[in-house]
Amino acid sequence: MTDDALALFQQHRPVLFGIAYRMLGSASDAEDILQDAWLSWSRVDTAGVAEPRAYLARTVTNLSLNRLGSAAVRRETYVGTWLPEPLVTVPDAGGEVERAETVSLAMMVVLESLSPLERAVFVLKEVFGFAHAEIAAMLERTEAAVRQVGSRAKAHVQAGRPRYEAPPELRRRVTEEFLAACVGGDLNRMMEMLAPEVTLWSDGGGKVKAALRPITGADKAARWILGILLNRPVPDLAVHRVDINGQPGLLFSSGAAVDSVMVVELDETGITAIRLVRNPDKLRRITVPKD
Repeated sequence: MTDDALALFQQHRPVLFGIAYRMLGSASDAEDILQDAWLSWSRVDTAGVAEPRAYLARTVTNLSLNRLGSAAVRRETYVGTWLPEPLVTVPDAGGEVERAETVSLAMMVVLESLSPLERAVFVLKEVFGFAHAEIAAMLERTEAAVRQVGSRAKAHVQAGRPRYEAPPELRRRVTEEFLAACVGGDLNRMMEMLAPEVTLWSDGGGKVKAALRPITGADKAARWILGILLNRPVPDLAVHRVDINGQPGLLFSSGAAVDSVMVVELDETGITAIRLVRNPDKLRRITVPKD
């Protein structure tokens, strides 16, 4: 290992983590991939590597593709709804991983619907700007094949994007108003803020209270949330305004432990989607903010 090798790896680490996280939907798995990538990189004569960024991206992408097989097996036995592992991000930090549109929980769910190859090509091209020729070399495909896969993936992602992107400040205000209605037990106000066909996804992984299937409809979603708050009160509950995957969200804590994180999507009709992550395994990397 040389200082130059370590410096190069650290220089490109945000990109590498961003690739692995978007490929796997898990920050913990992404960190494991980076550990493996570093072990591989530390054995390379870096002086002979013309494009370290592309070389390292190739390593991380292929390690991620290999990991996706075992991840798919784990998902088959997952209890309830699976949501990506959330990240608490810092607004305007400039880090590659924190590009709000391409790392939001909603976008991560869309990426889950792509094939592994489509996902790799989309992430490398549309998020990190690698050329088709570079991606073809990384994946050992022809450039024409990569272009075709990329076009298919891009069309699928475009179809899955929300048709309306609410400005961050509006999303933040609506999120906080909805929280106030929930905490106050104001069912009528909650109903006013929810779109008629709102869908609520909650991920407990079979370890904490969560709905096993998505809940659709304003009345059902509102009553389920109130049931959680009223029937299973969280000790020393505190709420923190944070950015989750580049979007305004809420972090709920119980003492020094993170209990859950929540983000909402909205359009002109109100809140259209609520994603609530409660699985403690997916919250281990998050610390309670010091407000």
